[in-house]
Amino acid sequence: MFGGFTASPPGADFGERMLSTVASQSIRHLFTQSETVEVLIRCHPSSKLLQGSIDSFKMTGRQLVIRRDFWVEEMSFETDAVSIDFSSVLGGKIRLRQPTQAVAQVVLTEAGINRAFKSELVQKRLCNIDSPELLSLSGGEPVSFSDVALQLLPDNQIKILAKTELPNGTVPLSLRATLAVERRRRILFQDPQFDAADVPEAVRGVSEVLSMTFADILNGMVDLDRFDLDGVTMRINRLETQGKQLIFSGYAQIEHFPGSG
Repeated sequence: MFGGFTASPPGADFGERMLSTVASQSIRHLFTQSETVEVLIRCHPSSKLLQGSIDSFKMTGRQLVIRRDFWVEEMSFETDAVSIDFSSVLGGKIRLRQPTQAVAQVVLTEAGINRAFKSELVQKRLCNIDSPELLSLSGGEPVSFSDVALQLLPDNQIKILAKTELPNGTVPLSLRATLAVERRRRILFQDPQFDAADVPEAVRGVSEVLSMTFADILNGMVDLDRFDLDGVTMRINRLETQGKQLIFSGYAQIEHFPGSG
């Protein structure tokens, strides 16, 4: 269910309030769930709205859920001037006359990331993997990874623990890596290093091979295009770990307004 949606403040004129109301309703299409979403639209004088001209559009949201399983602590994006079809507003939608870009920021928490690792979409990509490296360790049987736990560390470092089942028993995995961005949309786990301290000495050899293979699998998984937001494509310029949060800064390419494509 959705939490509160806030449009323009009381001081805004009728045009801004109407447009903000329609915008907040459209934004709901992006999220399965939310705690709060605030929409702020500026258009002065209001007569500019009749020509479809908006000075700026800003959305901020907290405790958002995308595609049922991906939890976002905070998300915001803000545009400069935007050109819209005013007649679409009267019909309860917002249609852009041309695509626009917005400055964007997304904040994930360690807890939210680990929750995503338990989602069906991610679990499918961690089960029944039949790469040659894994088959050589499992006697020819596909290998699955489970109990994934990620820890955020300073300087964009992370630690990942996991487990896998082999014919001779459970093998724990442990590795450290550096988060980086590729082509502004993919998250990479660079320079993975096996962390032997968390693994019993008897299985460290096989655990190291499994851990490095697991890092390769993760590198092919985290692509922003998989979030499939309606009409909105997110791109990352930089990322940074801050305590138990992972903060992405970049931009949103808005092809059409959510719910109006």
